[in-house]
Amino acid sequence: MTHPMTMSRRAALLGAASLPLAAAFKPSRASAAAEMMGASIAPYTRFKLGDFEVTTLLAGTRTVPEPHKIFGLNASDEEFAAVSEAAMIPTDAAQFFFTPTLVNTGAELILFDTGTNPAGITDALEAAGYGAEQVDKVVITHMHGDHIGGLMGEGGETFANATYVTGQAEFDHWAKAGNEGFDAKVRPLAEKMSFIGEGGAAASGITGMAAFGHTPGHMAYMLDSGGQQMLLGADFANHYVWSLAHPDWEVRFDMDKSAAAATRRKILDMLAATRTPFVGYHMPFPATGYVETRGDGFHYVPTSYQMVMGG
Repeated sequence: MTHPMTMSRRAALLGAASLPLAAAFKPSRASAAAEMMGASIAPYTRFKLGDFEVTTLLAGTRTVPEPHKIFGLNASDEEFAAVSEAAMIPTDAAQFFFTPTLVNTGAELILFDTGTNPAGITDALEAAGYGAEQVDKVVITHMHGDHIGGLMGEGGETFANATYVTGQAEFDHWAKAGNEGFDAKVRPLAEKMSFIGEGGAAASGITGMAAFGHTPGHMAYMLDSGGQQMLLGADFANHYVWSLAHPDWEVRFDMDKSAAAATRRKILDMLAATRTPFVGYHMPFPATGYVETRGDGFHYVPTSYQMVMGG
């Protein structure tokens, strides 16, 4: 048994020995407060898909007020509020993300959609280590302004060395629509464009899928490489709760609302059944996720580390 005095003496010695160490970590003066840096999101995420390398690019983001005037037009205020509360998201504003996707097939560098303006997409490309001049092909899923906005700037073509691919039905619709954005950004590139439909190949291992409704010729694209698949879903679902989870809710931006809802259900059923990951142009960045069924609707499961394992 140790004598109490021995314990006290040992404790005192240990306490004394720790004093210089504690003094070394004591700040000599009060630290100045660190500068507030503001909210920030990394501008790209890159991962392997078979033999492809896929990079999602944040070409822009903005806060939009009164989301119930955009999503769930056929849902009551009470239902919209209840769904939002359950998902822990506000009802007075939504955050929009604009996410073009870059696919390096090993033979071509292919960009899907271009954001709202040239600066946004070129800045995102540069952050990811690329220059606009390296893009070999630009695929346009549909002709809304936030997808074609980066095609042309004051200096002309943003992607001077690229050819272009888009859906035939989509191009034909907008060519007759008298749309200012199409006439300024897309029509000047028509001679460099090729046109596809359902099942058409944008490149080897990249197949077009008709996803009409959001626009008359809206297209999604299935990537298939090394036994792995991923869907570039574009705007078939424009919000992970108010559109994807409730596919029958009407969305203001859908030109044919019933066709858009049918397309959502068809694609979501396929993604859930096959457990195929997808990129959603307006999903929370980095815009990659999975779909699972939940009741009569669906649930968005954002990726964590699945796509970057071994990267």
